[in-house]
Amino acid sequence: MKIKVINKTYSEVMALPVPKHEKPKRIGIFFRTLIKVLSATNLKGNHISYNEHQMERLGKKEPCLILMNHSSFIDMQIAANYLYPRPFSTVCTTDAYMGKAWLMRQIGCIPTQKFVADLTLIKDISYALKELKSSVLMYPEAIYSFDGTASALPDTVGRLVKMLKVHVVTIITHGAFSREPLYNMLRHREVDISADVTYLLSPEEIENTSAEDINSMIKEKFSFDSFRWQQENKIVINEDFRADGLERVLYKCPHCLAEGKNVGKGIHIVCGSCGKKYELTELGYLSATDGESAFTHIPDWFAWEREQVKSELRRGEYLLDIDVDIYMLVDSKALYSIGEGHLTHNSDGFRLCGGDGELDYSQSPLSSYSLNADYFWYEIGDVISIGNKRHLFYCFPKKAEDAIVAKAKIAAEELYKIKKEDSKRSK
Repeated sequence: MKIKVINKTYSEVMALPVPKHEKPKRIGIFFRTLIKVLSATNLKGNHISYNEHQMERLGKKEPCLILMNHSSFIDMQIAANYLYPRPFSTVCTTDAYMGKAWLMRQIGCIPTQKFVADLTLIKDISYALKELKSSVLMYPEAIYSFDGTASALPDTVGRLVKMLKVHVVTIITHGAFSREPLYNMLRHREVDISADVTYLLSPEEIENTSAEDINSMIKEKFSFDSFRWQQENKIVINEDFRADGLERVLYKCPHCLAEGKNVGKGIHIVCGSCGKKYELTELGYLSATDGESAFTHIPDWFAWEREQVKSELRRGEYLLDIDVDIYMLVDSKALYSIGEGHLTHNSDGFRLCGGDGELDYSQSPLSSYSLNADYFWYEIGDVISIGNKRHLFYCFPKKAEDAIVAKAKIAAEELYKIKKEDSKRSK
Protein backbone atom coordinates (compact mmCIF):
# COMPACT_ATOMS: atom_id res chain seq x y z
CA MET A 1 0.00 0.00 0.00
CA LYS A 2 1.42 3.34 -1.08
CA ILE A 3 0.94 6.78 0.42
CA LYS A 4 0.59 10.28 -1.01
CA VAL A 5 3.89 12.19 -0.98
CA ILE A 6 4.34 15.95 -1.55
CA ASN A 7 7.70 17.71 -1.93
CA LYS A 8 8.16 20.74 0.31
CA THR A 9 10.94 22.54 2.14
CA TYR A 10 11.30 22.12 5.88
CA SER A 11 10.16 25.70 6.51
CA GLU A 12 7.11 25.20 4.28
CA VAL A 13 6.10 22.09 6.23
CA MET A 14 6.58 23.85 9.56
CA ALA A 15 4.35 26.69 8.34
CA LEU A 16 1.41 24.32 7.74
CA PRO A 17 -1.48 24.78 10.17
CA VAL A 18 -1.69 22.48 13.16
CA PRO A 19 -4.63 20.07 12.66
CA LYS A 20 -7.54 20.67 14.98
CA HIS A 21 -8.14 17.91 17.50
CA GLU A 22 -11.45 16.06 17.16
CA LYS A 23 -12.98 13.83 19.81
CA PRO A 24 -13.53 10.15 18.97
CA LYS A 25 -16.77 9.07 17.32
CA ARG A 26 -18.82 6.05 18.31
CA ILE A 27 -18.83 3.59 15.43
CA GLY A 28 -22.33 3.02 14.07
CA ILE A 29 -23.92 -0.34 13.44
CA PHE A 30 -23.50 0.02 9.64
CA PHE A 31 -19.73 0.27 9.84
CA ARG A 32 -19.57 -2.34 12.59
CA THR A 33 -21.44 -4.78 10.35
CA LEU A 34 -19.41 -3.87 7.29
CA ILE A 35 -16.11 -4.44 9.13
CA LYS A 36 -17.44 -7.72 10.55
CA VAL A 37 -18.39 -9.01 7.09
CA LEU A 38 -15.13 -7.94 5.47
CA SER A 39 -13.07 -9.36 8.34
CA ALA A 40 -14.90 -12.69 8.39
CA THR A 41 -14.50 -12.99 4.61
CA ASN A 42 -10.77 -12.28 4.72
CA LEU A 43 -10.21 -14.69 7.62
CA LYS A 44 -12.33 -17.49 6.20
CA GLY A 45 -9.37 -19.32 4.71
CA ASN A 46 -7.54 -19.22 8.04
CA HIS A 47 -10.20 -21.16 9.97
CA ILE A 48 -10.16 -18.55 12.75
CA SER A 49 -11.09 -19.80 16.22
CA TYR A 50 -11.39 -18.09 19.61
CA ASN A 51 -10.67 -19.56 23.03
CA GLU A 52 -12.53 -17.64 25.73
CA HIS A 53 -11.33 -17.44 29.33
CA GLN A 54 -13.74 -16.04 31.96
CA MET A 55 -15.39 -13.80 29.36
CA GLU A 56 -18.77 -14.46 31.02
CA ARG A 57 -17.66 -11.85 33.59
CA LEU A 58 -18.05 -9.09 31.00
CA GLY A 59 -21.56 -7.86 30.25
CA LYS A 60 -22.51 -7.57 26.59
CA LYS A 61 -23.03 -3.81 26.90
CA GLU A 62 -20.20 -3.04 29.32
CA PRO A 63 -17.31 -1.12 27.74
CA CYS A 64 -13.83 -2.50 28.31
CA LEU A 65 -10.19 -1.85 27.51
CA ILE A 66 -8.92 -4.52 25.09
CA LEU A 67 -5.16 -5.11 24.99
CA MET A 68 -4.03 -7.08 21.94
CA ASN A 69 -0.66 -8.28 20.73
CA HIS A 70 0.49 -6.79 17.42
CA SER A 71 1.68 -9.50 15.06
CA SER A 72 0.13 -8.82 11.69
CA PHE A 73 -1.77 -6.45 9.45
CA ILE A 74 -4.93 -8.50 10.11
CA ASP A 75 -4.94 -8.02 13.90
CA MET A 76 -7.80 -5.53 13.79
CA GLN A 77 -9.81 -7.92 11.61
CA ILE A 78 -9.29 -10.72 14.12
CA ALA A 79 -10.56 -8.48 16.91
CA ALA A 80 -13.48 -7.06 14.92
CA ASN A 81 -14.65 -10.52 13.90
CA TYR A 82 -14.83 -11.57 17.56
CA LEU A 83 -16.15 -8.36 19.14
CA TYR A 84 -19.17 -7.82 16.87
CA PRO A 85 -21.69 -6.33 17.57
CA ARG A 86 -19.93 -4.63 20.51
CA PRO A 87 -18.97 -1.04 19.53
CA PHE A 88 -15.27 -0.35 19.92
CA SER A 89 -12.73 2.33 19.11
CA THR A 90 -9.23 1.44 17.91
CA VAL A 91 -6.07 3.31 18.85
CA CYS A 92 -4.07 3.65 15.63
CA THR A 93 -1.13 5.63 14.28
CA THR A 94 -1.58 9.01 12.62
CA ASP A 95 -0.07 7.81 9.34
CA ALA A 96 -3.10 5.51 8.90
CA TYR A 97 -5.24 8.67 8.62
CA MET A 98 -3.48 10.06 5.55
CA GLY A 99 -5.96 10.50 2.74
CA LYS A 100 -8.78 8.84 4.65
CA ALA A 101 -9.28 10.80 7.86
CA TRP A 102 -13.09 10.91 7.49
CA LEU A 103 -13.37 7.14 7.08
CA MET A 104 -11.02 6.41 9.99
CA ARG A 105 -13.15 8.56 12.27
CA GLN A 106 -16.34 6.84 11.15
CA ILE A 107 -14.94 3.45 12.09
CA GLY A 108 -14.04 4.72 15.56
CA CYS A 109 -10.28 5.15 15.24
CA ILE A 110 -8.33 7.24 17.75
CA PRO A 111 -5.08 8.64 16.26
CA THR A 112 -1.79 8.81 18.10
CA GLN A 113 1.93 8.84 17.38
CA LYS A 114 4.10 5.84 18.16
CA PHE A 115 6.41 6.24 21.14
CA VAL A 116 5.54 9.91 21.65
CA ALA A 117 4.10 11.09 24.98
CA ASP A 118 0.46 11.93 24.30
CA LEU A 119 -1.82 13.14 27.09
CA THR A 120 -4.56 13.80 24.53
CA LEU A 121 -4.68 10.07 23.80
CA ILE A 122 -5.52 9.30 27.43
CA LYS A 123 -8.35 11.83 27.33
CA ASP A 124 -9.66 10.38 24.07
CA ILE A 125 -9.61 6.82 25.41
CA SER A 126 -11.42 7.92 28.56
CA TYR A 127 -13.98 9.83 26.49
CA ALA A 128 -14.67 6.79 24.30
CA LEU A 129 -15.10 4.52 27.32
CA LYS A 130 -17.05 6.82 29.62
CA GLU A 131 -19.03 9.11 27.30
CA LEU A 132 -19.47 7.03 24.15
CA LYS A 133 -19.84 3.77 26.11
CA SER A 134 -17.53 2.20 23.55
CA SER A 135 -14.83 -0.35 24.24
CA VAL A 136 -11.28 0.58 23.22
CA LEU A 137 -8.88 -1.70 21.41
CA MET A 138 -5.21 -0.87 21.69
CA TYR A 139 -1.90 -2.54 20.96
CA PRO A 140 0.39 -1.75 23.92
CA GLU A 141 3.43 -2.94 21.94
CA ALA A 142 2.61 -0.14 19.44
CA ILE A 143 4.59 -1.94 16.73
CA TYR A 144 4.52 -5.22 14.83
CA SER A 145 6.60 -8.01 16.33
CA PHE A 146 9.99 -8.33 14.61
CA ASP A 147 10.89 -11.87 15.67
CA GLY A 148 7.53 -13.36 16.69
CA THR A 149 7.90 -12.50 20.38
CA ALA A 150 6.46 -9.57 22.32
CA SER A 151 7.95 -6.15 21.68
CA ALA A 152 8.83 -3.86 24.59
CA LEU A 153 5.83 -2.83 26.67
CA PRO A 154 5.62 0.59 28.34
CA ASP A 155 5.61 0.70 32.13
CA THR A 156 2.77 3.21 31.88
CA VAL A 157 0.17 0.59 30.90
CA GLY A 158 -0.52 -0.27 34.54
CA ARG A 159 -1.02 3.39 35.40
CA LEU A 160 -3.37 3.80 32.43
CA VAL A 161 -5.46 0.86 33.61
CA LYS A 162 -5.60 2.35 37.11
CA MET A 163 -6.76 5.71 35.70
CA LEU A 164 -9.49 4.26 33.48
CA LYS A 165 -10.95 1.81 36.04
CA VAL A 166 -12.81 -0.27 33.44
CA HIS A 167 -12.89 -3.98 32.65
CA VAL A 168 -9.67 -5.19 30.98
CA VAL A 169 -9.58 -7.93 28.36
CA THR A 170 -6.58 -9.35 26.49
CA ILE A 171 -6.52 -10.88 23.00
CA ILE A 172 -3.40 -12.88 22.18
CA THR A 173 -3.22 -14.38 18.71
CA HIS A 174 -1.51 -17.54 17.51
CA GLY A 175 -0.74 -17.91 13.82
CA ALA A 176 -1.22 -14.27 12.79
CA PHE A 177 2.54 -13.62 12.80
CA SER A 178 3.19 -16.87 10.95
CA ARG A 179 0.60 -15.89 8.33
CA GLU A 180 2.13 -12.47 7.57
CA PRO A 181 5.45 -11.73 9.34
CA LEU A 182 6.63 -8.15 8.96
CA TYR A 183 10.14 -9.09 7.81
CA ASN A 184 8.56 -11.04 4.94
CA MET A 185 6.80 -7.82 3.79
CA LEU A 186 3.48 -9.19 5.11
CA ARG A 187 3.29 -11.77 2.32
CA HIS A 188 0.46 -14.19 2.91
CA ARG A 189 1.09 -17.79 4.01
CA GLU A 190 -1.54 -20.50 4.52
CA VAL A 191 -1.77 -20.72 8.31
CA ASP A 192 -4.76 -21.29 10.60
CA ILE A 193 -5.27 -18.66 13.30
CA SER A 194 -6.57 -18.82 16.85
CA ALA A 195 -6.88 -16.22 19.58
CA ASP A 196 -7.03 -16.46 23.37
CA VAL A 197 -9.56 -13.94 24.67
CA THR A 198 -9.17 -13.47 28.42
CA TYR A 199 -11.05 -11.40 30.96
CA LEU A 200 -8.12 -10.05 32.97
CA LEU A 201 -9.34 -7.49 35.50
CA SER A 202 -12.55 -6.00 36.85
CA PRO A 203 -12.80 -2.38 38.04
CA GLU A 204 -12.89 -3.67 41.62
CA GLU A 205 -9.77 -5.76 41.12
CA ILE A 206 -7.99 -2.82 39.53
CA GLU A 207 -8.80 -0.69 42.58
CA ASN A 208 -7.06 -3.21 44.83
CA THR A 209 -4.05 -3.92 42.59
CA SER A 210 -0.95 -1.77 42.20
CA ALA A 211 0.10 -0.40 38.82
CA GLU A 212 3.30 -2.44 39.07
CA ASP A 213 1.36 -5.68 39.64
CA ILE A 214 -0.98 -4.85 36.75
CA ASN A 215 2.07 -4.34 34.53
CA SER A 216 3.37 -7.75 35.58
CA MET A 217 0.02 -9.40 34.80
CA ILE A 218 -0.10 -7.83 31.34
CA LYS A 219 3.52 -8.71 30.54
CA GLU A 220 2.81 -12.31 31.52
CA LYS A 221 -0.07 -12.42 29.05
CA PHE A 222 2.21 -10.95 26.39
CA SER A 223 4.78 -13.72 26.82
CA PHE A 224 4.52 -15.55 23.51
CA ASP A 225 6.81 -17.00 20.89
CA SER A 226 5.29 -17.48 17.44
CA PHE A 227 8.10 -19.66 16.11
CA ARG A 228 7.93 -21.89 19.21
CA TRP A 229 4.15 -22.13 18.74
CA GLN A 230 4.69 -23.18 15.14
CA GLN A 231 7.23 -25.82 16.15
CA GLU A 232 5.23 -27.25 19.06
CA ASN A 233 2.07 -27.47 16.97
CA LYS A 234 3.94 -28.83 13.93
CA ILE A 235 2.60 -26.07 11.67
CA VAL A 236 4.09 -26.56 8.20
CA ILE A 237 4.93 -23.37 6.28
CA ASN A 238 6.26 -24.54 2.93
CA GLU A 239 6.06 -21.34 0.90
CA ASP A 240 9.28 -20.93 -1.09
CA PHE A 241 9.63 -17.28 -0.01
CA ARG A 242 9.48 -17.87 3.74
CA ALA A 243 13.02 -16.53 4.36
CA ASP A 244 12.69 -13.48 2.10
CA GLY A 245 13.75 -10.41 4.09
CA LEU A 246 14.86 -12.41 7.13
CA GLU A 247 18.06 -10.34 7.24
CA ARG A 248 15.90 -7.50 8.54
CA VAL A 249 15.70 -9.42 11.83
CA LEU A 250 18.89 -11.47 11.67
CA TYR A 251 21.20 -8.67 10.56
CA LYS A 252 24.39 -9.88 12.28
CA CYS A 253 26.29 -13.06 11.43
CA PRO A 254 27.07 -15.06 14.60
CA HIS A 255 30.04 -16.69 12.86
CA CYS A 256 32.08 -13.79 11.44
CA LEU A 257 30.18 -10.98 13.29
CA ALA A 258 29.65 -9.00 10.07
CA GLU A 259 26.59 -6.72 10.09
CA GLY A 260 24.38 -5.89 7.15
CA LYS A 261 25.81 -8.68 4.99
CA ASN A 262 23.15 -11.34 5.52
CA VAL A 263 20.61 -11.89 2.73
CA GLY A 264 17.36 -13.77 3.22
CA LYS A 265 16.03 -15.18 -0.04
CA GLY A 266 13.77 -18.11 -0.79
CA ILE A 267 14.19 -20.57 2.07
CA HIS A 268 17.76 -19.56 3.03
CA ILE A 269 19.65 -16.79 4.80
CA VAL A 270 23.27 -16.41 3.74
CA CYS A 271 26.11 -14.24 5.08
CA GLY A 272 27.71 -12.34 2.21
CA SER A 273 30.92 -11.98 4.22
CA CYS A 274 31.79 -15.53 5.35
CA GLY A 275 29.31 -17.51 3.26
CA LYS A 276 27.59 -19.25 6.19
CA LYS A 277 24.20 -20.49 5.02
CA TYR A 278 21.08 -21.46 6.96
CA GLU A 279 17.79 -22.94 5.86
CA LEU A 280 14.53 -21.79 7.45
CA THR A 281 12.76 -25.13 7.66
CA GLU A 282 9.08 -25.77 7.08
CA LEU A 283 8.58 -26.02 10.88
CA GLY A 284 10.31 -22.69 11.59
CA TYR A 285 13.71 -23.95 12.70
CA LEU A 286 17.07 -22.68 11.44
CA SER A 287 19.47 -25.32 10.16
CA ALA A 288 22.98 -24.67 8.86
CA THR A 289 23.46 -26.29 5.46
CA ASP A 290 27.10 -27.02 6.31
CA GLY A 291 28.70 -27.35 9.74
CA GLU A 292 27.20 -26.44 13.10
CA SER A 293 24.25 -24.11 13.65
CA ALA A 294 24.99 -21.20 15.98
CA PHE A 295 21.24 -20.84 16.45
CA THR A 296 18.27 -23.01 15.53
CA HIS A 297 15.63 -20.59 16.83
CA ILE A 298 15.12 -17.12 15.31
CA PRO A 299 14.18 -15.36 18.62
CA ASP A 300 17.41 -16.76 20.18
CA TRP A 301 19.47 -15.22 17.38
CA PHE A 302 17.62 -11.91 17.78
CA ALA A 303 18.17 -12.01 21.58
CA TRP A 304 21.90 -12.57 20.95
CA GLU A 305 21.94 -9.49 18.71
CA ARG A 306 20.41 -7.51 21.57
CA GLU A 307 23.20 -8.67 23.89
CA GLN A 308 25.75 -7.61 21.28
CA VAL A 309 24.22 -4.11 21.15
CA LYS A 310 24.19 -3.88 24.94
CA SER A 311 27.90 -4.72 24.97
CA GLU A 312 28.58 -1.99 22.39
CA LEU A 313 26.69 0.50 24.54
CA ARG A 314 28.61 -0.48 27.69
CA ARG A 315 31.92 -0.05 25.83
CA GLY A 316 30.81 3.28 24.36
CA GLU A 317 31.22 1.90 20.84
CA TYR A 318 27.65 2.01 19.55
CA LEU A 319 27.11 4.51 16.74
CA LEU A 320 24.60 4.96 13.95
CA ASP A 321 25.91 7.53 11.47
CA ILE A 322 24.08 7.49 8.13
CA ASP A 323 22.75 9.60 5.28
CA VAL A 324 18.98 9.52 4.95
CA ASP A 325 16.04 10.77 2.93
CA ILE A 326 13.76 12.73 5.26
CA TYR A 327 9.97 12.81 5.19
CA MET A 328 7.70 14.60 7.65
CA LEU A 329 4.23 13.85 8.96
CA VAL A 330 2.35 16.83 10.37
CA ASP A 331 -1.24 16.31 9.20
CA SER A 332 -3.50 13.74 7.54
CA LYS A 333 -3.21 15.15 4.02
CA ALA A 334 0.13 13.71 2.91
CA LEU A 335 3.65 12.70 3.76
CA TYR A 336 6.05 15.58 3.03
CA SER A 337 9.45 14.92 1.49
CA ILE A 338 11.97 17.57 2.57
CA GLY A 339 15.08 16.15 0.91
CA GLU A 340 18.26 14.58 2.23
CA GLY A 341 19.84 14.72 5.65
CA HIS A 342 22.07 12.99 8.15
CA LEU A 343 21.03 10.89 11.15
CA THR A 344 23.23 9.93 14.08
CA HIS A 345 22.42 7.84 17.14
CA ASN A 346 24.75 7.33 20.09
CA SER A 347 24.69 7.44 23.88
CA ASP A 348 23.42 11.04 23.70
CA GLY A 349 20.38 10.03 21.64
CA PHE A 350 19.34 10.92 18.11
CA ARG A 351 20.35 13.93 16.05
CA LEU A 352 18.85 14.66 12.63
CA CYS A 353 20.18 17.41 10.37
CA GLY A 354 18.94 18.34 6.91
CA GLY A 355 16.34 20.41 5.14
CA ASP A 356 19.03 22.52 3.42
CA GLY A 357 20.46 23.45 6.80
CA GLU A 358 17.12 24.47 8.33
CA LEU A 359 16.59 21.29 10.33
CA ASP A 360 18.59 20.35 13.41
CA TYR A 361 16.55 18.09 15.69
CA SER A 362 17.80 16.21 18.75
CA GLN A 363 16.01 13.56 20.80
CA SER A 364 17.27 12.35 24.16
CA PRO A 365 17.50 8.64 25.10
CA LEU A 366 14.88 9.14 27.83
CA SER A 367 12.27 10.60 25.48
CA SER A 368 10.90 7.14 24.71
CA TYR A 369 11.29 3.54 25.90
CA SER A 370 11.40 2.28 22.30
CA LEU A 371 11.72 3.39 18.69
CA ASN A 372 9.37 3.43 15.75
CA ALA A 373 11.30 1.31 13.25
CA ASP A 374 9.55 -0.42 10.38
CA TYR A 375 10.24 -2.51 7.31
CA PHE A 376 9.29 -1.46 3.76
CA TRP A 377 7.09 1.29 5.18
CA TYR A 378 4.33 2.19 2.70
CA GLU A 379 6.50 0.64 -0.04
CA ILE A 380 9.15 3.37 0.40
CA GLY A 381 11.73 1.43 2.42
CA ASP A 382 12.94 0.46 5.88
CA VAL A 383 12.52 3.44 8.18
CA ILE A 384 13.48 4.99 11.50
CA SER A 385 10.96 7.51 12.82
CA ILE A 386 11.65 10.05 15.55
CA GLY A 387 9.93 13.27 16.56
CA ASN A 388 7.40 14.79 18.90
CA LYS A 389 3.77 15.81 19.14
CA ARG A 390 4.24 18.62 16.59
CA HIS A 391 6.06 16.69 13.87
CA LEU A 392 7.39 13.25 13.07
CA PHE A 393 10.46 12.63 10.94
CA TYR A 394 10.64 9.47 8.84
CA CYS A 395 14.26 8.70 7.97
CA PHE A 396 15.03 6.26 5.16
CA PRO A 397 18.69 5.10 4.95
CA LYS A 398 20.10 5.93 1.52
CA LYS A 399 22.44 2.91 1.39
CA ALA A 400 21.15 -0.65 1.66
CA GLU A 401 23.96 -1.65 4.01
CA ASP A 402 22.87 1.11 6.43
CA ALA A 403 19.25 -0.04 6.59
CA ILE A 404 19.60 -2.03 9.82
CA VAL A 405 16.64 -0.42 11.54
CA ALA A 406 16.24 -3.36 13.95
CA LYS A 407 19.61 -2.55 15.52
CA ALA A 408 18.60 1.09 16.03
CA LYS A 409 15.40 -0.07 17.74
CA ILE A 410 17.30 -2.41 20.06
CA ALA A 411 19.84 0.32 20.86
CA ALA A 412 17.12 2.87 21.68
CA GLU A 413 15.41 0.41 24.04
CA GLU A 414 18.62 -0.61 25.83
CA LEU A 415 19.90 2.97 26.03
CA TYR A 416 16.60 4.02 27.63
CA LYS A 417 17.05 1.33 30.30
CA ILE A 418 20.64 2.41 30.97
CA LYS A 419 19.80 6.11 31.24
CA LYS A 420 16.75 5.41 33.40
CA GLU A 421 18.83 3.33 35.80
CA ASP A 422 21.53 6.03 35.89
CA SER A 423 18.85 8.61 36.67
CA LYS A 424 17.55 6.53 39.60
CA ARG A 425 21.04 6.11 41.04
CA SER A 426 21.74 9.84 40.88
CA LYS A 427 18.68 10.70 42.99
